[in-house]
Amino acid sequence: MWVVKRSGQREPFDRAKLVAGVRAACKNRPVTDEQLAELAQQVEEALRVQTTEPTSQQVGVAVLEHLKALDEVAYVRFASVYKGFEDLGDFQREVGLLTKTTEPKRRR
Repeated sequence: MWVVKRSGQREPFDRAKLVAGVRAACKNRPVTDEQLAELAQQVEEALRVQTTEPTSQQVGVAVLEHLKALDEVAYVRFASVYKGFEDLGDFQREVGLLTKTTEPKRRR
């Protein structure tokens, strides 16, 4: 599987690179190496179902989706780098989206 970078360049999908990025977001969090390996496998499988050449954006979104279920703090850390947070408002918005709950629609 090849990843299409923002520049248009293609490079082979590298599970170790994905794990390294997620590991940095998980520093000092209760996340095991086994959980990181499982997340990487799930991300890779999800991407393979979509396409043989995902964009780097698709990879990032897939990581965020899986990381949210694993550890919310690590999710916000990863999102801050991936989405390029610039100020506290960016963090507040992301945490708001993370904690947002809506009531189910009532049937009449």
